Amino acid sequence: MDKKNLELAIELRHELHQHPELSCKEVWTKKRLIDFLAEHTKLDIADRGSWFYAVYRSESPNGKKIGFRADFDALPIDETISLPYGSRSPGVAHKCGHDGHSAILAGAALEIDQIRPENSVYFIFQHAEEIGVGGVEAAVAVTENGIDEIYAIHNSPGVPENMVAIKNGAAYCASKGMTIHMKGVSTHASAPELGKNPAFAIAEIIRAIPGLIDPKDHKGIILCTVICVDIGEEAFGISAHDGRLLLTLRGQYEAEMDALQRSLEEIAKEQAELYGLEISFSFQEPFPETSNSPECADKVRRACAALGVPVYELPAPMRGSEDFGYFLKRTKGAGFLVGAGEERPQIHTTGYDFNDNIIETTVEIYIKLAIG
Repeated sequence: MDKKNLELAIELRHELHQHPELSCKEVWTKKRLIDFLAEHTKLDIADRGSWFYAVYRSESPNGKKIGFRADFDALPIDETISLPYGSRSPGVAHKCGHDGHSAILAGAALEIDQIRPENSVYFIFQHAEEIGVGGVEAAVAVTENGIDEIYAIHNSPGVPENMVAIKNGAAYCASKGMTIHMKGVSTHASAPELGKNPAFAIAEIIRAIPGLIDPKDHKGIILCTVICVDIGEEAFGISAHDGRLLLTLRGQYEAEMDALQRSLEEIAKEQAELYGLEISFSFQEPFPETSNSPECADKVRRACAALGVPVYELPAPMRGSEDFGYFLKRTKGAGFLVGAGEERPQIHTTGYDFNDNIIETTVEIYIKLAIG
């Protein structure tokens, strides 16, 4: 990677870190990235409102269309470590590394603009990954432009620095938030039989969960995590009449996760009928499974081999979710991890900061994939 381009990418990363913005509020971030690319490249830029993409258009009739995607939203976590480029926004910080992901993609854009390969290259900068909204919106760029292949990375503390971790097929689990709302009838706490209390119905749903996620009944990872149980209020003279159960459903395969959802709905409806309760369901932050094309995963492996980058084969999908899966529903591609160092704090923790040492390696991998 050109030394000046690397310096620019690192400077950009630090700027983005200083100005973190939450999902769907990334106004400054998007503008800064657009301004950076406009200043340092001749790429075409398509502003799509909450997100944008930049394009290097090859004149070769034989070239493919290769895409890369980065996210740029931050998290509602305080910056508690001392950094010369620390967050200037109280309660908000880049504690997942999306500042680094965007700096990597911008650095790759600088390189491609100068190398001018035979393939056309699309650099997609996406909002709101943390809440599962951005990917489903930005993935339209794949279809609209006929992108042949697309790639993305996530930095990974706990993996040796600059080691790539990858897997064919399901690489990240699908997930969604599920809220079960039950409403009954209030009564004096001395006469609970005169009311309709959702507590026992919700308790039965929770009790049923272990049987619904028995590993022997499923092909892949399947989880149901109780997030919140909210029943009644602190009023000891009133029997509870309103309750919510918040769950996170997670599966290696979307089909199995959806089957789990249907089973929970059936049990909840049975309990609501038994106790005479009104019931409703709502769903939040849906993430699809991220399923890598073996062909594209192999291209990542070959790029790493050419660069002398070690590769680790993931034995199982990451339990966390990635909305990059929406892109892979529209074209073939691969998402992979780049090690940030074995001793570094984990993402989504106050002690985390993106490791600038992985920028150059990741850009070089992107260049190899773009050139083909």
